[in-house]
Amino acid sequence: MKTQTVMGPLVELPGWLQAAGWGLLSSSGLLIGAVGGYFTWLQHTAIARVMTFAAGVLLAVVAVELVIDARGATSLHWTVIGLLCGAAVFSSVNWLISRRGAQDRKRCGECVEQPTEEQQPGSGLAIAAGTFLDGVPEGVVLGISVLHQGAPGLGTVAAFFLANIPEALSSSAGMRRAARSPRYVFGVWIGIVLMISFAAAIAGLVLRGTGPAVRGTAEAFAAGAILALVSETMIPEAFYGSPQFNGLLLVVGFVALLILLVLSH
Repeated sequence: MKTQTVMGPLVELPGWLQAAGWGLLSSSGLLIGAVGGYFTWLQHTAIARVMTFAAGVLLAVVAVELVIDARGATSLHWTVIGLLCGAAVFSSVNWLISRRGAQDRKRCGECVEQPTEEQQPGSGLAIAAGTFLDGVPEGVVLGISVLHQGAPGLGTVAAFFLANIPEALSSSAGMRRAARSPRYVFGVWIGIVLMISFAAAIAGLVLRGTGPAVRGTAEAFAAGAILALVSETMIPEAFYGSPQFNGLLLVVGFVALLILLVLSH
């Protein structure tokens, strides 16, 4: 009886508020990574390996979960359009902010340094904007998952949580090497946690009442953006200098998430 009393109010929460909560949970990995990246001095090789594993995890959640869910909700035609448009939008915005200093925002700084404010004025704001951009697709996916299923799958939440740790780990190390202040670094990561939660809530509100085809297309759009994110911001750090067996490690991340997704269903 006590369990039912506790769970009852949670079930009755509005969908957008549930989505916001899931966004906070999955993005909390960013704060763990930010602390580790700023206060420890890990070498590029170690950071590259955890980044490679995270890239495999994200590729798995897109290929096994998001695209299949989108295809089940809408036609192949709209799934493909959603994927291509999501990737195109992410790449276009990423190109714009990269010209202002955000290109290497996921780099740890040991091999490829992030620009300092003195070297490129305005780069701090560009890096913050780019980091926010990286988190939006995650929030959209979580918001859609609440609409689709009442809650995102365990595998999806775990994938985002695990991938967020090395992303913040590498980026925070690079920010520290670029002489960014602790206030800036942790302000950015707290901000992106809130942004992911906000994006999830907005997706839950905007897409509420829409049909499965619309939600499936939106999910494909987010999946395309995540694929572009992995390619343009994570893989460059993961494979810089070609650490040995990184290809195998990426597949290990893919397989680990695949197993978790299957077991959670």
